[in-house]
Amino acid sequence: MDAILLGLLAGALFGAMTIAVRAGLLRGGDPAIGSVVITASGSLVALALALPSAAAGIRFAGLWPFFLVGLAVPGLSQIVFILTVRHAGPSRAAILVGTAPLASVVLAIALLDEPVRLVLIAGTALVVAGGVVLALDRGRPTGFRMLGVVLGLVCAGLFAMRDNAVRWAARDFDPPALQASAASLLAATFASALYVVVTRRELTLPLLHATARAFLPAGVLLGCAYGALVSGFDRGSVGVVAPLNATQSLWGVALAALLYRKSEAIGPRTLLAGLLVVAGGALIGAFR
Repeated sequence: MDAILLGLLAGALFGAMTIAVRAGLLRGGDPAIGSVVITASGSLVALALALPSAAAGIRFAGLWPFFLVGLAVPGLSQIVFILTVRHAGPSRAAILVGTAPLASVVLAIALLDEPVRLVLIAGTALVVAGGVVLALDRGRPTGFRMLGVVLGLVCAGLFAMRDNAVRWAARDFDPPALQASAASLLAATFASALYVVVTRRELTLPLLHATARAFLPAGVLLGCAYGALVSGFDRGSVGVVAPLNATQSLWGVALAALLYRKSEAIGPRTLLAGLLVVAGGALIGAFR
């Protein structure tokens, strides 16, 4: 029961984070600097959640794989995700990221020799159908650009690589879940900060202050979501937690419809696309 509740909580928090990113962009936050704010504040939340387990000792030898994974996801992927929300809108970003289970299975079949099953083909068909419905949706959010779709699929691919890498690391190293979450988010902060230092020549205090205020809620939600997700995986199987976490797509669409319905141009096809993607992801995750 704990794993089920944590999986549902993670999905709701990740969906809410998508909306918080949109709110940060509307408040004028800089995307690149915003990625640092989100990962840094998220890592502080993760460290606070990990403190009780750290009292019994920190297993640094088991944390380094999660640190390496965190450099890419949610490190550099956070920048890609913010740009996805910026160019595709939060509802479509949530749906596009929801295709990650499909990419995860493709990688697992290719790299980990996982078998091809009929249920995986059915789940794949549902995800593809969701993508087709979304592509045929004539409604477009304010400021929509096709670049957002490309970035969303890149983000889904990065999440899929994260899933397989974390699955391997958890199996072979098995550190405390909340410590692993904190290690990943600390690495993400380092990667996003390095990106900003290398690519941005001028950083003003007003810009930093405005961006910090704009994206702080998204960072808090990220830290809580990661804590719930890794704790869920620690208490239950991937087949139970991953499909529940995949409901973040529906949460993203529902919250966007509630808060940004006009600017997001959410109609029946958008909702249907979200349902199909989540159903396909649930099939893939539940019967792997």
